[in-house]
Amino acid sequence: MKHIKWDDIPFEYVNDQFARKIAWDGKIMIARTDVARGYVVPPHSHHNEQMTFVVSGVWRFQLEGRTVDVGPNEMIFIPANVVHTVEAVEALVAYDIFTPPREDWLNGEDAYLRTATA
Repeated sequence: MKHIKWDDIPFEYVNDQFARKIAWDGKIMIARTDVARGYVVPPHSHHNEQMTFVVSGVWRFQLEGRTVDVGPNEMIFIPANVVHTVEAVEALVAYDIFTPPREDWLNGEDAYLRTATA
């Protein structure tokens, strides 16, 4: 058992438009992301399954030839190895859940996120 308090985890400022807090244990990871309007995550894929839950604002996902806007109290599931890109249509707070945990996020090898693109 592991008890985690979000208030005890400092934000990591990946760039000036994308901040996150990460918690993980074993085979699952959750990240709180705070993203500025206009930020674009470039096309990428990963071997991790992903579930994104939007608390506020809107993420616009593009994947598998479709565009899907995900707003407050909505979720999207992204299977492993699916190329996707996402844009913050509005400033947002969302939670990303990954299994297994994103090793590139944990060890700072996520260069695709570290350059702000608005």
